[in-house]
Amino acid sequence: MAATKAAQARRAERQMRRPSGEEQYIHGNTVRKLAPVEEPVRRPEREPQHREHHHVDHNTVRRNQERALQVDLPYLLLLVAASCCTLYLCVTYLHLQSDMSARMDHIKVLEQEIESLKSENDALETRINTSIDLDYVYRVATEDLGMVYAGKDQVLLYNKTESEYVRQNEDIPQR
Repeated sequence: MAATKAAQARRAERQMRRPSGEEQYIHGNTVRKLAPVEEPVRRPEREPQHREHHHVDHNTVRRNQERALQVDLPYLLLLVAASCCTLYLCVTYLHLQSDMSARMDHIKVLEQEIESLKSENDALETRINTSIDLDYVYRVATEDLGMVYAGKDQVLLYNKTESEYVRQNEDIPQR
């Protein structure tokens, strides 16, 4: 009987080793029982010896949390001062921004005014230039006033090398 049990165990072991594509049959009721895998017992890790275990008192923790949530007077004063400074800076920034926008708008208006004055000035200059009849001026000067063009012997060229400008009160030298 021991031989048959051993033979059956060997057959069952061979069947378990077969590739997964083949069907496996186990004959009989004496299937080999597999032993459970023993996992190594893990010992809790020990903390380093230089640390000491402290007992935590929940009341102490709660008191510390409440104390941390309380706002003391210096902190409150600092918070109020910082808020006031921030508010002042924001209001000043907005005021400067609105001033700058108003000045930019004023500059645009002045530039438009300059452009309109320039175009009006150019139009007036063109109208003045076209209103003068040079033939009429020549006719009045020569006929009514008796004016004539200067001849070559009547034109004197004056060169003064001492300075770059001519004084009107100064006498013109004779050749």
